[in-house]
Amino acid sequence: MGRRQLRPGAFRVSTSLNMHDLSAGVLPRLASSARDAATRLRTRTPPSPLSHSLGLSDRYGCRVLLKCEHLLPTGSFKFRGGFTKLSRLGEDDRRRGVVAASTGNHGMALAAAGRELGVPVTVHAPRAASPAKLQAMTAQGARLVLHDGDSLVAEVAARAAAEREGLCYVSPYNDLDVIAGQGTLAVELLEQSPDLDAVVVSVGGGGLLSGVGAVLASERPQVELIGAWPANAPSLLRSMAAGQAIEVEEGPTLSDATAGGVEPGAVTIGLAQALAPTCVEIDEPRIAAGMRAIAEHEHWMVEGAAGLALAGLEACAGRLAGRTVAVVVCGRNITLPRFLEAMGRGEA
Repeated sequence: MGRRQLRPGAFRVSTSLNMHDLSAGVLPRLASSARDAATRLRTRTPPSPLSHSLGLSDRYGCRVLLKCEHLLPTGSFKFRGGFTKLSRLGEDDRRRGVVAASTGNHGMALAAAGRELGVPVTVHAPRAASPAKLQAMTAQGARLVLHDGDSLVAEVAARAAAEREGLCYVSPYNDLDVIAGQGTLAVELLEQSPDLDAVVVSVGGGGLLSGVGAVLASERPQVELIGAWPANAPSLLRSMAAGQAIEVEEGPTLSDATAGGVEPGAVTIGLAQALAPTCVEIDEPRIAAGMRAIAEHEHWMVEGAAGLALAGLEACAGRLAGRTVAVVVCGRNITLPRFLEAMGRGEA
């Protein structure tokens, strides 16, 4: 097959760049790509609201702004990356379709964007993924292929299937167009809050961390980037320390959207190293407590990854007193029984 034609705003990068290359070249280009993506995204959906939470501000002693990604189409920030990637495809790739791996939110976003843009979407997923999220992907029009094992097993299988069938593979994090799409969140944040001091994001494969971080580093470097990992699922964090993707034994976590290993050669490892975020690990009771605090103060039912981000703020609250902090409420895709179970586990 010939090389795919790059769409406006897209670019390629080696996954083996050194830190100087990343900070001096790739991060500014990624930020520019995110701005291009933001312009395109606004033809589809307005910016997600940025809500000042009086209750959480009083609780944590800083001005807490909640970036309401749970109000985006398909209920999570993943719509940004999915729409951006598919809107940048060439006509041939759009016609033949794309292959992805997902435990839910990425697949739902791609399926919804694919239905709107006329792009067939096949999603490989762990058989043990949330049945509700699997059903939601098929409801959006995706074709599902299920695998035994974790999300990394599904990722490897999906990439192999894409190569075998000559289709475009869309990683949930190891794709610069997807990362640029997630970076549109930061483009909006900087317009919505000129006095921002810090941003807290939950972290899985690192697409959101890298996209948001690239925009902040290029346009508002004084804004602190805080990444929150579940203590039970720190694969990217450990891979950052090792300088390459390593196998990490993970346990079950309420933040299932951020669980799973990092595939070899993932560009997010180098990007995250170059961005050097403040990194915090959060245990399961604190994730549940974060979900509970959002429900108590904002009356929102959000998924574990959103509770993880708020718990990341709590972990740093002592030194953020009096500052303005945006917490990314990344998604709402959780079943009522699982949410109620988490409320029973959360600490008041």
